Amino acid sequence: MFGGFTKDLGIDLGTANTLVFVKGKGIVVREPSVVALRTDTKTIEAVGEAAKKMIGRTPGNIRAVRPMKDGVIADFETTATMIKYFIRQAQKQRSMFPRHPNVMVCVPSGITAVEKRAVEDASKQAGAKEAYTIEEPFAAAIGADLPVWEPTGSMVVDIGGGTTEVAVISLGGIVTCRSIRIAGDEMDEAITQYIKRMYNLMIGERTAEQLKMEIGSATTSDKPETMEIRGRDLVTGLPKTLTVTSDEITDALQDTVNAIVEAVKVTLEKCPPELAADIMDRGIVLTGGGALLRNLDKLLSKETGMPVIVADNPLDCVAIGTGRALDNIHLFKTKSGSSKSRR
Repeated sequence: MFGGFTKDLGIDLGTANTLVFVKGKGIVVREPSVVALRTDTKTIEAVGEAAKKMIGRTPGNIRAVRPMKDGVIADFETTATMIKYFIRQAQKQRSMFPRHPNVMVCVPSGITAVEKRAVEDASKQAGAKEAYTIEEPFAAAIGADLPVWEPTGSMVVDIGGGTTEVAVISLGGIVTCRSIRIAGDEMDEAITQYIKRMYNLMIGERTAEQLKMEIGSATTSDKPETMEIRGRDLVTGLPKTLTVTSDEITDALQDTVNAIVEAVKVTLEKCPPELAADIMDRGIVLTGGGALLRNLDKLLSKETGMPVIVADNPLDCVAIGTGRALDNIHLFKTKSGSSKSRR
């Protein structure tokens, strides 16, 4: 009887953002994967949104860090602390929570067994009763309402902060996939380097992200837009204001966008013919924050000759899918969360 109050959690532990899905309630936590540390006392100053506001603005004794890099744990202790904070935030919503919920965490499809174990260990250290992992593209496909359990091919391209996951899914398993460590963060870095190279101007990662989101595009547009940015002139060392066009940002993003297109093509080449025919009918589904880059769907469609659809809620697909996978948690118990199980 009391088991009815068990609220298992699904965690989309992303490089840029972490989302927590509570079974029966939906997404209750949505915060940046950032932790602010005091270097002198080794204590946590802030986590999530409060810590992100500190990036590039901290005094010498405080450091704002992202403990996840390319979708995997770069700093174990800090990640465990961050997961603990997010689990507590989710549990605040309801007093009837058990102290230790089962936790399902999504991981990139290309990670090693050691990296996967690190995620499970960090979740347990953060207070999870049992920790399971689900591969990111599989979770994204579930969240995007694709028929993953049926004998039909579905293709998903999940462009997150640290990794781009391309996968063909059928019968509850990943048939072929490709994981590249090029995604949203690489795009931001490409913009930063472009502005530095062209204008001798140093901008912060928040400015680069803003440029990508507001005027960034995968292809040159008929009506170029402009945006004013501020940074530090590398010649004089003084602050400087500059106006940048959307075509320049398209130019800056060319290499990263091409790498994503190439990953999609390689995955399609490895896809069995029957499933390729299914994908031709249903189309390729884009999820993740990177799916919001303007004209990326049009470019992919042109390059592959297939219909490309952006999921209804691309930012939440992985978290929703991870949460829905809790209903089939028995499938993830056998091989520590391998999504190659059958129903």
